Order: sequence, then structure tokens, then C-alpha cells
Amino acid sequence: MTLLVQNPAIERGEAAGIEYLRQPGSSAHTLVLLHGIGSNAQSFEPLMSALGASRPLLAWNAPGYGGSRALATPAPAPRHYAEALKAMLDELAIASATVVGHSLGCLFAASFAAAYPERVRAVALLSPALGYRVAAGAPLPPTVQSRIDEIESLGPTAFAAKRAARLVGEPERHPRVVEAVRSAMSAVNPAGYAQAVRALGAGDLLADIARITAPALVAVGSKDVITPPDNARTACAAFPKAAAFHEVSGAGHAVPQEQPDAVARLLSELA
Repeated sequence: MTLLVQNPAIERGEAAGIEYLRQPGSSAHTLVLLHGIGSNAQSFEPLMSALGASRPLLAWNAPGYGGSRALATPAPAPRHYAEALKAMLDELAIASATVVGHSLGCLFAASFAAAYPERVRAVALLSPALGYRVAAGAPLPPTVQSRIDEIESLGPTAFAAKRAARLVGEPERHPRVVEAVRSAMSAVNPAGYAQAVRALGAGDLLADIARITAPALVAVGSKDVITPPDNARTACAAFPKAAAFHEVSGAGHAVPQEQPDAVARLLSELA
């Protein structure tokens, strides 16, 4: 997939086998944006535009998504994605950053922050997925395995058409957001998606959060039916130091796309 960006300030690039979008900024403090399971780097373009040029922004295509190289292991855990993130940041000479995860990306952000605390200035978790704590080699819960089965049986296009509207809090009011969600989901590579589903199964967000001492915030849409507000409150309470909690009124799971200005304000307060 070619990343077709609308904002001329956003550049495309690749480092350590990872495809990314990058927007230059005036400070040396980078925000790194990690997308969710049915999405891609381009889903952050509205948020990147809302954040503006006050700091550098970097949104990756996770391993196995878009033009990014897949992970070598067929059943990865979040730590494998954290290692890929570190390799990308190393190649780009980014010593530390604020790491922002959305949905599944929260598992990767938290794993990275727990493993490499010296590389993290702050952590933001948007619509956090908690993970299922599946042991290595154990079968996935049926509701998780069904994601792999469904995309294999339907194909990405029909899979996306079936799921996209549920990610938006008020889909009838935001048809362009629904279409953006559908378009990104229909572009996923089923093999990369299957790896990400297995990482979702293996993930334990609360365990990683318990090891994070950097400043943090958790935000969720009030109408999120994928990762509901109660999940986000549970995640927020797991930080050993007090983390800020924000419920974005009217937004669903795709909160960075539905309300980018509101999310940008929250991130600006954190970092």
C-alpha cells in the first residue's frame, strides 16, 4: 500500500524496514504515533494536522502493515513490536519521544515504555486495548481467533465494510470518518493482521503499565463500544504514578479521527 497523504507537510519514509509518515516540527521533542489493529499510519493524518508544527511527529505502519516488513515470528507478542519500534527510532537517531498508542497500539506503546524507560518522555494511551494474557503456544480465545477467521473468510474489503461503522461514535454524522476507517481496514494485509491479533492475545497492558513511571494520560471516547470507557479507567488506575484520564464526549473508538482537535489539546498538555 502506498501512503497517499493529503497534507504537504507530511513526508513518507522508511527506517529499519518500517514505513512511516513524518511531519517536521520546531522542537526536538518527537511524538511517535502507533495505530490500531485495523488501521495504518495514515489514520493519524487528521491528528497530525491538528497538532501542527510545534514538534516533530512520526506515525509508523506497524510491522506487517502497508510497506513495513513483517515480524519474523508468526505469533508475536507486544514486545516484538516494541523491539521493531526501537530499531526504527535508533535508525532515525531519535533518542527519546512521547509515545502515543491507539487501541492495539497502546499495547506496543506500553511495552516499549516498560522495556526502554530511558527512551520515553511521556506515554499517551488512546482507546486502550487491554490484551488477553494468552500464554505462548496457547490457543487464542474464540472471540480473538474469530478476527483471523473472519478476515480470511471474508477478505479485507468485506471485513472492513462489516466492521467500520462500529468504530465511530456517531457514524451517521461522520460519514467521512467511517469511510476513512473502512478504507484503512480494507487495506490491511491478512498475514500482518493475523500477527497483530496474536499480539493482542498475548498482550497484558496492565502488567506493562505497572512498570511505567513516565508522565501518562489515558483518553477514550464516551461512545467507544470496542474498548469501553471502563477499560480505559482500569488502565489509568494501573499506572504507579497518577495518570490523567479524559473521556472525549460523543466520540467512539476512532477518537483520533473523530475528534483530532480535542486529542491534540490533550497531547499538548501532556507533552
